Amino acid sequence: MSSGTDELTVVHLVRHGEVHNPEGVLYGRTPGYHLSELGRAMADRVAEHLADRDVTYVVASPLERAQETATPIAKAHGLDLAADERLIEAANVFEGKAFGVGDGALRKPANWKYLTNPFRPSWGEPYVDQVVRMTAALGAARDAARGHEAVAVSHQLPIWVVRSWAERRRLWHDPRRRQCTLASVTSFTYRGDEIVSVGYAEPAIDLVPAHLRGGGAKAPKGATKAAGA
Repeated sequence: MSSGTDELTVVHLVRHGEVHNPEGVLYGRTPGYHLSELGRAMADRVAEHLADRDVTYVVASPLERAQETATPIAKAHGLDLAADERLIEAANVFEGKAFGVGDGALRKPANWKYLTNPFRPSWGEPYVDQVVRMTAALGAARDAARGHEAVAVSHQLPIWVVRSWAERRRLWHDPRRRQCTLASVTSFTYRGDEIVSVGYAEPAIDLVPAHLRGGGAKAPKGATKAAGA
């Protein structure tokens, strides 16, 4: 439903900084994973990047790494930090395990039943479900900052999926091509209730180790076109 106004509101969707994860597991929604020292430096860099913006609302996923990334942003604007469960990481059946190329997980028969449908995906929370909750969270942040700007801190996959939806791309994708590096800022501009553009920035890219930058160097086709624009 339209708000009946043409005022612009911006919601900056921020990915958290680097996490202390010496075991190298897929931590997912597991509590107790905090930012590393480098991750805290990334969070400070994002806060500096957004310091001069008209931010009136800051919210984050309830997971520690997201809350810790959002804290210096909220502090820079003199705001209380809110939490929204809808910004949480995507659920994944491999949570708590080391799962990646070369670790043998793909050769274990017990895992094959989870790898049957990459389009849904079969190993975790459906992409469509992520879009539903993330658009609701973005809408709530937009409403809380009408005519101003909001910051919402979340996680790579939900951010990338909701951006793909906004830019009218398919939701299934190659994870190596996500443009959503650590401490990146994906900005959704609304006119009223409608997303009219999507922007992307990497204020902490010089702090991100090269092997963790993913697909951040190249924007996907249609990267500045939003649904309904």
